Amino acid sequence: MSVNGSLSEDQSRVMSLSLIVAIVLLVVKVAAAVITGSSAIYSDAAESVTHVLAVAFAAWALRLSYKPSDETHHFGHDKVAFLSSGFEGAMISAAALLIVYDAGRQVFIRGEIASIGIGMILTGLAAAVNLFLGSALLRVGKKRNSAVLRANGHHVLADVWTSGGVLAALVLIQTTGWKWWDPIFAVLAAGKLLWTGGKLMRESFGGLMDEADLKVEKELRDCLDAECSPSGLSYHNLRHRHSGRTHWVEFHLVFPDQTGLRDAHEIATLMEGKVAALLGPDVRVISHLEPRSAEGIEHEWEVR
Repeated sequence: MSVNGSLSEDQSRVMSLSLIVAIVLLVVKVAAAVITGSSAIYSDAAESVTHVLAVAFAAWALRLSYKPSDETHHFGHDKVAFLSSGFEGAMISAAALLIVYDAGRQVFIRGEIASIGIGMILTGLAAAVNLFLGSALLRVGKKRNSAVLRANGHHVLADVWTSGGVLAALVLIQTTGWKWWDPIFAVLAAGKLLWTGGKLMRESFGGLMDEADLKVEKELRDCLDAECSPSGLSYHNLRHRHSGRTHWVEFHLVFPDQTGLRDAHEIATLMEGKVAALLGPDVRVISHLEPRSAEGIEHEWEVR
């Protein structure tokens, strides 16, 4: 049984908004970095450069993930979602390394920081916009079970942390006059970015390797147990994976030997529907029918 989904209006809208906001805020942050000469603001702008590239890639990946299967991609294209989240993670990590390099350079150069007030206003505005956008991306990503939107949301919120660090550095410089706050907070922001980038790359690798979600597995087993027990049926060889947008589930259903093929097929179809309803709109459920007398006979290609 299969249930198909399509790119929803809210997903398309929030991703387009993410790309527009990323470009606008990049211009704002570059302007703030030029005006102030702050290493922390420069680090924020550097992260935004990689963010624009990552969002552009994510927008392309989101649309590709909803492209239906074809002659050369029988299982669809939605695994590109994990490639996209891994790319975002790599871009975030690259920005973090660039930030650390520039902070080290600033330690030796000790450039003057000017127009702190303007820098604070622009950075605070960027942080507020990204906080709203990142929350929206995570909300829609969770609702639509989209790895692309969730990764983009985490990236945007990581940008909020960076901007927050910049604001803290500028406030401390203005109140204490000690300029070392600038590179210190730049390095702290880089640490946060490295953590976020590494997490996204780890999740991307898990998805590409078809890592099973243990919470989903428990839900599947609870559902199958509830459906099989009253009918005197059993199941085994339960397998499931998430390919970025689609849940794939397969299991073997064991029937009494006297059950007719038509009856067994109808029961299996109903059970597949129960599983599909549990997992949402984008799901593929496949069951294999077995007689009780053949339950212990498994071919090596069937064993997990």
